[in-house]
Amino acid sequence: MAPHRFRVPDADAGRRLDAVVADLPEVGTRALAERLVTAGDVLVDGRPRPKSHRLAGGEELDVELPAARLLVPVELALDVVYEDEHLLVVDKPAGLVAHPAGPDRGATLAHGLLALGAAGGDPERPGLVHRLDRDTSGLLVVARSDEAHARLTDAIRERRVERRYLALVKGTPGSRTGRIEAPIGRDRRDRTRRSLDTETPRDAVTWFEVQELIGSRALLEVRLETGRTHQIRVHLEAIDLPVSGDPVYGVVGDLGLERQFLHAHRLRFEHPFTGAELDLRSPLPPDLEAALERARTE
Repeated sequence: MAPHRFRVPDADAGRRLDAVVADLPEVGTRALAERLVTAGDVLVDGRPRPKSHRLAGGEELDVELPAARLLVPVELALDVVYEDEHLLVVDKPAGLVAHPAGPDRGATLAHGLLALGAAGGDPERPGLVHRLDRDTSGLLVVARSDEAHARLTDAIRERRVERRYLALVKGTPGSRTGRIEAPIGRDRRDRTRRSLDTETPRDAVTWFEVQELIGSRALLEVRLETGRTHQIRVHLEAIDLPVSGDPVYGVVGDLGLERQFLHAHRLRFEHPFTGAELDLRSPLPPDLEAALERARTE
């Protein structure tokens, strides 16, 4: 990351922080500006502020900008479960990073999506309108044009895209269904973690329903109302239901798992161009299915 300092012009008094950052030539897009502000990479007079913060003019902005990079298409063996001229839905395997971040670590999902015609939005993650953590598997919807990206982004912002996950947790929920509402942001002491203990809170809502009680564990179906980084894992930890296998927020190594038991198993939304309802599902991958069977036979 490269640090840059900017002074807010007096003419920008009253404007939102993310809008002003997007106007910087070094940033250039609202999507990148929002990502930088949300990640805590923008400081206003030395302090992080939410993207909706109204500026007074004259403030100093410190912006950590990502080093420029040029993505090239890479042929990856991606499982495409739906595609048309406007969008595609892929079933992402665990272990595949969504897009480049930090030092070059080889091909990412974004490289593979370019080879499938993904386009629109941030050029560093073309076509992506939402993401999954590296070790979370499952369904992602991807745009193939700027217009498709804009329409899908609006649908997610307006909560018209239903995203459901399966999660195996350690512990027994106090009810069959539940709603977790707790703001999430970058942890005030450890910038690699998300937390409820944060200086940059963003509203976050997660719903869950018990699918199966398995001894000291439970299989949950989880629905995202918002989509903050690490939201499900942070929220479930907060109510004492840590995700099995999660090395950061949950129970590392539980049931022999080498990653968190979290799978995006269902996407349902209205096609942004045709209006047709798409309801797509993905079965548990073999490693999670095997861990579930081990839990049942313990």
